[in-house]
Amino acid sequence: MTSIGIIGSEGRMGVALSAAISEAGQHGCGIDRGGNVVRLASESDVLVDFSSPAALEATLDACVAARKPIVIGTTGLEERHHWLIDDAAKDIAVLQTGNTSLGITLLAHLVREAATRLDPEYDIEIVEMHHRMKVDAPSGTALLLGQAAAEGRRIDLAKCSERGRDGVTGARGHGKIGFASVRGGTVAGDHDVIFAGPEEMITLSHRAENRMIFARGAVRAALWLIRRKPGRYTMPQVLGL
Repeated sequence: MTSIGIIGSEGRMGVALSAAISEAGQHGCGIDRGGNVVRLASESDVLVDFSSPAALEATLDACVAARKPIVIGTTGLEERHHWLIDDAAKDIAVLQTGNTSLGITLLAHLVREAATRLDPEYDIEIVEMHHRMKVDAPSGTALLLGQAAAEGRRIDLAKCSERGRDGVTGARGHGKIGFASVRGGTVAGDHDVIFAGPEEMITLSHRAENRMIFARGAVRAALWLIRRKPGRYTMPQVLGL
């Protein structure tokens, strides 16, 4: 039986993770704000973190000290957080992703394939909707899908994205990837990737009906990660894509 440590065990995702770990026949333990992350890392075989960017540095330090792998599903990360992850990955296995859903992982693969095969006359727009309590936008999943599209087009997402259009913005930039964020209700996560071409439109979609899909994917990733050498890993690798 594998011991999976949960950072943020009392949050919505923490509760779902506990259920998914039990469902998988594994042992779960966790801490919330103010908990002893060093002790949790030492007592766990692998950690899963869906807490907050502010807690990530201390969590990575504890994992490196204990030589324990970690799955990071926290969104809203900044460039400095990725530097920290890169540094930790020299010593431990780290899987960081904007979404642990197996369905989203496959969707990103399809988006990359579509962007590769459809020329820039097909404008790419990503529309995402989440519950009213979500604090970051675009969602980590939307950015993950945008990155997949950018890779398919062989462009730099940071230089080719359009967000938050308002007022007289002028015509849509040729070859840009657009993002639109909607918030309301209790929506777990809806994502549409639209390829709007000359006289036709293709939409690739995913609807999350329950947070358990993210929790189950995170548990699968955690069990997979235990056997890996130090380095950065991705959800497509978990699925063998």
